[in-house]
Amino acid sequence: MVPKVITGLVMLVIGVVWPGVSFQTEQKPVELVTPPFFPAMPLPASGVMTQASVALGRMLFHDPILSRDSSFACANCHQQQYAFGDAPVRVSTGHTGVAMRRNTPPLFNLAWYPAFSWDGRSPTLEDQVLHPVRTASEMGGDWPQVVSRVERSSRYRPLFAAAFPGVLIDSTLIARAIEHFLRTLISANSKYDRVLRGEDRFTTDEHAGFLIANEQDKGDCLQCHTTDSDALGTTRRFSNNGLPRIGTADMGRAEVTGDARDVGRFKIPSLRNVAVTAPYMHDGRFANLEDVLHFYNEGVKSGSHVDPVMGIAHRGGAHLDSLEVRQLLAFLHTLTDSAFIQDPALQDPFLTE
Repeated sequence: MVPKVITGLVMLVIGVVWPGVSFQTEQKPVELVTPPFFPAMPLPASGVMTQASVALGRMLFHDPILSRDSSFACANCHQQQYAFGDAPVRVSTGHTGVAMRRNTPPLFNLAWYPAFSWDGRSPTLEDQVLHPVRTASEMGGDWPQVVSRVERSSRYRPLFAAAFPGVLIDSTLIARAIEHFLRTLISANSKYDRVLRGEDRFTTDEHAGFLIANEQDKGDCLQCHTTDSDALGTTRRFSNNGLPRIGTADMGRAEVTGDARDVGRFKIPSLRNVAVTAPYMHDGRFANLEDVLHFYNEGVKSGSHVDPVMGIAHRGGAHLDSLEVRQLLAFLHTLTDSAFIQDPALQDPFLTE
């Protein structure tokens, strides 16, 4: 059975994008229901989300109108089939074809994060949306020019009027609409979720892998990736996980805080949909899950900056045998939410025109 939150989101977004929906219906507030086993959802500070604002954000997310030459959309790097990541490339290339600095993170369950980007430089989701548009290596846009282009669009003028009546279109309003859409990207219907809800059962290997992930003397994944009590798959903290530094260019969280203790600390990603979001780490250095597990099993090393909660680092790795590695992989694959990555309500709305 599909959770109410997923079904509700499908219906509300389709209801706005397709013709025949009244203005009154479009203005109905969107209530995002917290999925089972998730913590309480923080409320958005950017105002009430409506069906109209979510549908508008969905269109803007998929529309290249926001880039410098109207050739590159948010969705170019955030593709639904990869949980809105950019697999299988190590780092994405922007509108000019120049490689970006870091691996493109997937987008889901964003409402629960306290900060955004690998180094947490954006304190809100709305602020995070503003950056790619004006970053030269990404969309390369100039916000005043982008706003002018949107204002002149016969497509968008009525949509903004419906979503935000009486409010002038500016960069903040555009970012707010996209933020409202991004908040609806809730992934909570994997096999793992169905098992938690009592609707499915793990295989023997999957169950063994779940235990390995959550045993401190085995995988010890729970210190950063919660799948036992808090089902988000991440503690949402920043951590130095013992990766050997490649060069000196990327200081991680320290670039934001200026604190030397934050060197090499990056946002802890969720394990959800991990099987479809390769390659891994902030720089995409690991091509597949097997490489990731090999690192944690044998390659992780202790050091002055390594997160003290990482017990496996202080004993030279998890040292799982080949069967345990296979079982852990089996569990990780249960975290793929096929309903989410195939949900037609989240797809490019221009494909239906």
